[in-house]
Amino acid sequence: MISNVVDAISTQERIATLGQRVLKGETITREEGSWLFSLEKTADFFDLMAWANRIREHYKGNKVHLCSIVNVKAGGCSENCRFCSQSAAYQTDSPRYGLVDLPPVLAAAEEAKANGVTALGLVAAWKGLDEGPILDQICERLTELKDSGQVRPDASLGIIKNPKVAERLKQAGLECYNHNLESSKRFYPEVCTSHTYEDRVNTIRHLKSAGIKICSGGILGMGETREDRCDLAFALRDVGANIVPINILNPIEGTPMAKSAEGIAPMEVLKSIACFRFILPRQEIMIAGGRSINLRDLQGMIFMAGASAMMVGNYLTTLNQSVEKDLQMLRDLGLDPNWEKHGFSDQEAPNQVEVLAGV
Repeated sequence: MISNVVDAISTQERIATLGQRVLKGETITREEGSWLFSLEKTADFFDLMAWANRIREHYKGNKVHLCSIVNVKAGGCSENCRFCSQSAAYQTDSPRYGLVDLPPVLAAAEEAKANGVTALGLVAAWKGLDEGPILDQICERLTELKDSGQVRPDASLGIIKNPKVAERLKQAGLECYNHNLESSKRFYPEVCTSHTYEDRVNTIRHLKSAGIKICSGGILGMGETREDRCDLAFALRDVGANIVPINILNPIEGTPMAKSAEGIAPMEVLKSIACFRFILPRQEIMIAGGRSINLRDLQGMIFMAGASAMMVGNYLTTLNQSVEKDLQMLRDLGLDPNWEKHGFSDQEAPNQVEVLAGV
């Protein structure tokens, strides 16, 4: 009995010590991050989340960044990402259509602005972009979206191997590009084999060189270990991600992960969010896909766990809870979803020039 009390006090004090260091602007080590991810007891989870909440409030106040996405090209993707219903390799009920015209994009922007959303991401299901007519059309949509003044134009358009493509996107008005690392470098071959982890890191390098902010995160619950989640968090710190979306796998019938992935418990999700906040104290940590189906009645606890941003509206091929319900949840928690500007936080992640080799 005495030993258990001592162990509990020791764990509580160690969490507090790490939390205080992060509040002072210091960073935690890979070993310390791994220890946080390894916590098992529910009581320790709540201590961890309490400190993650303090860190969030210290760096982000009570502001919550909201974003939405619109699929501008759906289905038929040549990549074989094992979680994705839009891959041509799998038989799913995902819709398929080519690049949409501009009016639906502007309509989505108008709806997003009405909901207090800061940014609208244009998402396309394909391998990536190169110079040519498709890039011209994408740039046209980005420019029109920016000129509309309704939301910040973001995009998620796959792998970029040509630095000139990133420069064209920047010139068209793109401010932030989403390109997830998805998981650790070690686990990535279990996620996708039609391109490499290094392809994703190099894409981020090209975007940063063009002066584009980086939105990069991953997916929890694909069968990865806690060490994989820890590696992902530190890799995102190394590449200098500004916004870190955390998705939770929603297994889609017809995809390999619908049967192979074991899923992840809600409290493990919340603990993982808190660990990400300790490792990435200044970044926007955004809870995105799979939130409602995996967290259910615990969704409001994502902010206590350290989240400072949330995707609202429906996802690419699955439904989310209503925007009205999300906004009510924020009001109930005393959080402010209405940013005064369309830009980034004054305390965003440092814009590192070099992406570390080998992450």
